[in-house]
Amino acid sequence: MEAALAGLAGPAPGDFAARVLQRVGIPRDRYDMYLHLEAPAGGLYVAYGAQAVTGAALGRTLAGPQAFEEAHRARTGRSAIPTTRPLPGLRTALRTGRAKSLVIDLPELTEAERAALDAVRTIPRGQLRPLAWVAREAALPDDAPVTEALVANPVPLLIPCHRVTFDNGGPCDLRYGPIVGAVLRKAEGIDDALVGLSRSGTAFLGSDTTRIYCHPTCAHARRITPPHQVPFRSARAAREAGYRACKSCRPIAA
Repeated sequence: MEAALAGLAGPAPGDFAARVLQRVGIPRDRYDMYLHLEAPAGGLYVAYGAQAVTGAALGRTLAGPQAFEEAHRARTGRSAIPTTRPLPGLRTALRTGRAKSLVIDLPELTEAERAALDAVRTIPRGQLRPLAWVAREAALPDDAPVTEALVANPVPLLIPCHRVTFDNGGPCDLRYGPIVGAVLRKAEGIDDALVGLSRSGTAFLGSDTTRIYCHPTCAHARRITPPHQVPFRSARAAREAGYRACKSCRPIAA
């Protein structure tokens, strides 16, 4: 009999815990939902509240779902309850690498840190921008709050800090290290040769046909064929050569 009853047992429905909390009347602001979605670097754990993403972590940086739940509670003071239903728009944001339309709630960060991460969210998929560019876009006096925000980033991948470089062109993988950062950039088709251009003294690439200069990973720069590429060490050098700044990637003027 016991064996027969044991055979009737099965896994609980994916939203069982959430249904229980709703049934007993636990207020929705006391907990978040979370799930694990396919993504580079071991997938992505994503937590969300009633209307906004509240946290995330790459699977490669955690021991498992329990570790995510504990980290989320330590940071937000709310429990993370497993679910199988993502916040609307979340799967699309991960698939396309465009998460600007997602609402992300980060009340624990400073105003400057939120401004910096908002600027990071505007960096297009497959492109890189230096710290100085992020600081300018966020209307910050220098890049100190930017580096602090990158270290604190509670929503990696959806806030793509792997697309930020130091001003010398080297990847600025302050949140999860260079190995994970390289995996994320490779998944977006960012060529290592383009990542390293600034290290060789090339801050920008110009086109001798359009007379426009861009960040090397800008979509327009990547279409310049080698015979027409003109490297520049600074925006000033490009301007003095008669080139104008790309209106898409908006290179820094210094």
